[in-house]
Parts: sequence; structure tokens; C-alpha cells
Amino acid sequence: MHFSRKFLLAAGAATLVAGLGAGPSAYRTAQAQESSGDIMVPKFEVDPFWPKPLPNHWRLAMVIGLSMDAKDNVWIVHRPQTLEQKESYATRNEADCCTAAPDVLEFNPAGELIRHWGRDEVKGNGHDWPSSNHGITVAPDGNIWLGGNGAYQPMAAPGSAAQFSAPPNVVPPLYAGGGVGQYHDSFILKFTPDGKYLGQIGKANGSKGSLDTENVRGVAQIRFAGNEMILADGYGNKRVSIWDATTLKFKRMWGAYGHKPDDTPIPHYDVNSPQFGNPMHCAQPSNDGLIYACDRTNNRIQVFKMDGTYVAQYALKPETRGDGSAWEMAFSRDPAQKFAYVSDGANENIHVFDRKTMKELYWFGGGGRGPGQFYAVHSIVTDTKGNIYTTETYRGQRVQKFVYKGMVPLSSLLKQKVVGGSVINP
Repeated sequence: MHFSRKFLLAAGAATLVAGLGAGPSAYRTAQAQESSGDIMVPKFEVDPFWPKPLPNHWRLAMVIGLSMDAKDNVWIVHRPQTLEQKESYATRNEADCCTAAPDVLEFNPAGELIRHWGRDEVKGNGHDWPSSNHGITVAPDGNIWLGGNGAYQPMAAPGSAAQFSAPPNVVPPLYAGGGVGQYHDSFILKFTPDGKYLGQIGKANGSKGSLDTENVRGVAQIRFAGNEMILADGYGNKRVSIWDATTLKFKRMWGAYGHKPDDTPIPHYDVNSPQFGNPMHCAQPSNDGLIYACDRTNNRIQVFKMDGTYVAQYALKPETRGDGSAWEMAFSRDPAQKFAYVSDGANENIHVFDRKTMKELYWFGGGGRGPGQFYAVHSIVTDTKGNIYTTETYRGQRVQKFVYKGMVPLSSLLKQKVVGGSVINP
């Protein structure tokens, strides 16, 4: 009984993390807005019991893709082969727990697992499979697209002896940004919701670089606008690339500032770089005909028209090092998409922006393992009710739901008290 009480208190405190980001930068941003008049902002609370536990002693590994279908069902893709040896004893019949869940999982809004499949279920169909899964998208027609960012040959099967030939706790290299060479994941795959293979763009090891019009190279994200596929073609390439969603034929591409893509190696962390860095991690279309590109390790977001015309650039914590600050982006579900939400897996926050001005209003999260905290927050989407969903890669290995609680004055968030990275009522 004592344990349960402690858990509930911890969950309650963490639930309120989403009301306001902890730390000085959140206060500075919010106070600047408040000085010119209070504004209304969306408030979120984490649901610590979403999703429900997985069956079959399954575990999630690095969760590196997230999408929402028309029924508000949540689709994720993870990397089963990145479980550590001590996380997968059951694979080798050494203990009851555990094995890796299949690559692709679908949850209903209640958090119940309703469908799953992966590379083991779709073998033998004559198609490629990523050596490192990265990105999942439900297309407007309901079919499923998968990307990958693996530069090397397919990794060993989850739990196999070959998987653990590396030293304990060492994950094999997954990508080598910028190199042409034998970049294995130079394709994206199309499936039915039940996992039947339908087609692909590109072929394994086929990329000729960022100007290739037949292959991709380390696609981070796939999105749709009308009958066009918009790719963040950015772990190996340095471009946004556009493809016809029906014929799967190449249409156009561009690099940073609308420049012609260039594979010349460049340093990270340059907010004024003339080319995208690796990875160029998102290409998110808006309802008003813009594309927001996340240049992750250059700590910036660039905005373009659909034809590649450069519109604007916004720096996001440009002092950030490590994996960079600009990971992925989602929009609020009102027709104007007034708010933009950016996942930041280095600073471990979700940044909330006014989308039109890209002024930061506040952030929530903070690093940690508790509900509402993050370890390498990666992908982000919203559902039709305005809720936010996130995934975590590396050893984060989970998906979380943040429930939309309505609009509140920004000043009301400022009145909350920050304690140890969590926000609680004073």
C-alpha cells in the first residue's frame, strides 16, 4: 500500500510536467510574452497508463517512428535488434522475460495493441528491409510506409548469437551520415495495414548521392500533401525530396535555403550552414502550403513553399551540441494549425511555438525516466482531439501520450512551481 501511494504521487507530479517546461529558458520565453499581454496556450498532461502493457513478454527497443491514422490509431516502428542481451533472455530460452516486439505495432486510442507485424512476417516477398528502421507513416489511402537510416548490411536477427558479438551494452553502428558508398537503406517501403508488401522507392545499396532521382539515402521521415510524398531524405542525403504518391516517380528536390543539394562534408552545429547537415530529420507540410524542415544537428528549422522556394529560418537553442535540437515537428489540429510542437532529443523537451511567427511560448518535459519526462525524445504527432504522442529512441524505448487539457492563460503556467524538473501546484 505504501508503494502504491508513492507511485501515485510521482505520477501526479510528472503529469504536471507538461503544463510548463522546467528551467530558466521556459521562464524567460514565457515572461517575454507575458510582458506584452497574456496569451492563451494549450496545456497537456501525460497519461502515465498509456499504452497498456504489451503481451507475450514483448519489449520495445529504440522507437524511431510514429504516425496517426484516420481513426486516431497510433502506429509505431522500433528497432527490435537493438535490445540489449539482458533485455531479451526469453529469445534464447534463458528466462521468461523477454523478447522484442515485432517491428510495427498499432494501438487504438485506449492504448490497446490491435495489430502488429514486422520483417519476420513479410520475408520472402522479394523486397528489401531496412538494416535500421527509421520512420513510419500512414498514407491518406491507409497504407503504411517505412523508412530506414542504416548504412550497413542488415543487422542480425533479434536475440541471435550474432547480435551479441559486439561488447555488452554496445549498439552496432546504424548509419554513417554523408557517405555514398554502400548505403544499405537507400529505399522506402509500402505495405498494407496488415503488412502485405506493395512496392518501394529505391533499392538497397543503390544510392548515387543527393542528386539521385531513382534512390533515396537514409530517409528520416515520410509525409504526404495531396498526391505528393515529402521525404526528409537526410541521414545520407542532404535534401527534401518530393515523389509522386501514385507513380512513385521523382518530382523535385532541394537543399538548405533552396540550394541544389551538395554532399560535401560539413561540420555540425552551424546555424548558417549553406547545406543541410546529417541528419535532416523532418519535412512537415502544413495546411497553408509550407514545408518545415528540421536540420537537426544545425539546430534550426527552415521553411519552404511546396516548390522549394525558401521562406524563413528559425534557430532552436543553437548552442546545443550532441545530437542537436531540431528533431521532429507536429502541428495543432485546428484549421489554422496555430501551434507547432518540436521534439528536442538533446535538451529533452517538447517546444511549443506560435507557428506563424515561430516564437517559442513554453516547453515541457525534462530528462528522466518518469511519466512525462524524456530520454532521447524522437518522433511526435497529434491526433484529432489535440493530444500529443511522442516516442523515445536510444535507451528511452517507449511511446507516451500527452492529453490536451484545453487552452489556458500562459501566466497560469508561470504560477506553477518547478521542483526537481517537475512542475507541481504551489
